[in-house]
Amino acid sequence: MKIRAALQKDAKALAALMEHADESGFMLFNPGERKVRPEMLEERFLRAGDDAVTKVFIAEDSDGELIGYLMLIGNSNERARHKAYIVIGVAEQARGKGAGTRLFAECEEHARRLNLHRLELTVIAHNEAAIALYKKMGFEIEGIKRDSVYLGGKFADEFYMSKLLN
Repeated sequence: MKIRAALQKDAKALAALMEHADESGFMLFNPGERKVRPEMLEERFLRAGDDAVTKVFIAEDSDGELIGYLMLIGNSNERARHKAYIVIGVAEQARGKGAGTRLFAECEEHARRLNLHRLELTVIAHNEAAIALYKKMGFEIEGIKRDSVYLGGKFADEFYMSKLLN
């Protein structure tokens, strides 16, 4: 498995992987609801720009197929430059095999190089595997967004989770 920064040439495969992750039922979008276009990914995340924090990391298997992604999304306003938000997705066949752990490690290295202080994310409260990964990586639950998402005819809570780096 290889972890690296995503490039513009990865946009099509990344868009497909994001749609696949949505099918898990644990993302904030229903399957097929997020209309991810490779051009949007290129414009927003994959072109080098002024925002040194925002970055997409990808995990590739030994055949070069994308099996996971982690988006680190920075803030441009002065009061929030010290933190970044994380969105992660791992292909079903690769879950539980270290891709998430390795993506988080690479993300944290990047965040520390930039002297970020806080990493944050949200997770659906019944996504036990993801919560276990996040806790393993040092994240803590700091709050609950009650009835935040509507899944399968029921409301579900989300947890706010964060990790302080320094």
